[in-house]
Amino acid sequence: VQLQASGGGLVQAGGSLRLSCAASGRTFSSPTVAWFRQAPGKERDFVARISWGSSWTGSLVYYADSVKGRFIISRDNAKNQVYLQMNSLKPEDTALYYCAAGRPTPDSRADYKGYDYWGQGTQVTVSS
Repeated sequence: VQLQASGGGLVQAGGSLRLSCAASGRTFSSPTVAWFRQAPGKERDFVARISWGSSWTGSLVYYADSVKGRFIISRDNAKNQVYLQMNSLKPEDTALYYCAAGRPTPDSRADYKGYDYWGQGTQVTVSS
């Protein structure tokens, strides 16, 4: 699976950005796609994930508490893309954002070690 992240940029506090993660290769072998972010000198933190649910449940989404209510993760199966809509951005959202794919265990869904495939980062900078 190859992942390509894009959509980062510089935005003022309160603004919005939409990140995209384009997947190619054996995408169906990696049912969970997540976004992580890493600020300079800090750990790589979980932001959001979306899992291939059943036809009954649809996609399952989860968010870090710090972005809940502001960020929305979604996917377009036809285009093999996952998006992260980021609204009401804050300076503390500034980081390098990565998309990742894999089959994390229940205990590792919010842990970067649970994911096998990574895209290159896309920088998000929020000015105050």
